[in-house]
Order: sequence, then C-alpha cells, then structure tokens
Amino acid sequence: MSTPIPLVQVDNVSFSYGRQPILDNINLTIHQADFLGLIGPNGSGKTTLLKIILGLLTPTEGTASLFGQPLGQFQNWHRLGYVPQRAGIQIVAGRFPITVEEVVGMGVGGFFRTQKSKKAIANALAAVEITNLKRLLLTELSGGQQQRVFIARALVWQPELLILDEPTVGIDVESQTTFYRLLKQLNQEQKLTLVLVSHDIDVVAHEVKTVACLNRRIVFHGEPKKVTHADFLEKLYGKNIKFVVHGH
Repeated sequence: MSTPIPLVQVDNVSFSYGRQPILDNINLTIHQADFLGLIGPNGSGKTTLLKIILGLLTPTEGTASLFGQPLGQFQNWHRLGYVPQRAGIQIVAGRFPITVEEVVGMGVGGFFRTQKSKKAIANALAAVEITNLKRLLLTELSGGQQQRVFIARALVWQPELLILDEPTVGIDVESQTTFYRLLKQLNQEQKLTLVLVSHDIDVVAHEVKTVACLNRRIVFHGEPKKVTHADFLEKLYGKNIKFVVHGH
C-alpha cells in the first residue's frame, strides 16, 4: 500500500531578509485531514512560513512542495484556501455596502456570473451555516459572523487545504467557541485539512490535532497535550514564562 502524498512538505527551509535570519532549517509535513496549530511569539516567523507555503516567498535555502509538486511548478491553487489576518478590515472600516453573498462571490473572481458559480456560493454559505445571512451587509454582522463569511469565500471552490492566519483576533470569547466548533466540523465531517496560526497556546492545545511550535526553528511538533511542557515553552518564549490553562 503506497504512502499518501503530504499536502505540504517543507524540507530544510531557511529564510532571511537581507542579513536578518527569520527561519532556520524548518522541516514540516502536513497530511490530509490534519488540523495543525502553528503557534509562536510575535516575530517567530509564522507569517513568513505561511508566505513560503503559499508561494509568495522563495526560501533562501531548502525546498517546499504542495500536493507532491514543487512550489515553482504548482498551478492548482484552487486546492488551497487562505483566510488572512483581519480579512475584512478594509471593507468594514470603509463601510463598503457589500452583502455577505457578494463577499463570498469574490472567491470565484467576481460577483454573479454563471449557474456554476452561484451554486458554489450557495454551497459555501451552507457549509459554514450562514445561508440565512446572505442578503445582509457585511457591516451588519458580528465579528464571528464575519469570519464565517471569509471562510465561506475561501471554501467556494472546495479546497482540500485551508490556512487561517490568526482568525479569532477581535472576536469575543463566545463567538470564538462557536467558531472553533465550525472548524472541527469542517475537519471531521468534510475531511478538510486545516492549518491554524495563533498565538493562543491554550486554545490551540484544546482545539487542534497536532501542534507545531515555531521560534525561527520548529521547537516542537506533535500532540497538543505535550505542548505545555516547560522545556518547549521556554524555547518559544524564553525563561520566566507562566502558562495558565483555562477550562473549555
């Protein structure tokens, strides 16, 4: 029986901005149906690593591949969805009069063109359970509802891998709980592979299947329940840190 091809393979990757090293010898494999939490302090290289996986940056050293293809050759970007930090901040801040359905339509390169695109939009709205909100303006929604809209936009062509960069920033605790329940549902029921970038160790440790701790290097990659070990936290955040576990 052949071994499944990883969705993401990062081998010996280093990256520098000029003489400033950002990543050092990163090795990371993400398999189908995984739910990976990528955590680390500010400036640890999380966003840089994401940009390499997304093909936006080229490693200084090492290689990266998606779905078994080197990044330089990969063309099937519809297989990957991405929800960036503060995805809708410009739309919301500018009070741009755009509906939920129209925002999701951006995921197909525009608003409403064909029956196929309309069906894709409807399916994406249903997947994140916001069909009833489709006629509302984005600015009328709560932070948690807005995040569902941007996930729907990323899901519109049914990607196999979804990357979310600190998606709960600015969302209240109750909405976060509902939001993580949605991610688990997408992962477990639809077998969507998820990569969640966060600085919240406690939440990640409770919600994901595997954790990668990054501080220029991968200092830990494995089961979430082991991530609170003092040695790993010291490598992430330095000495004299205190970890408080909250009930979920």
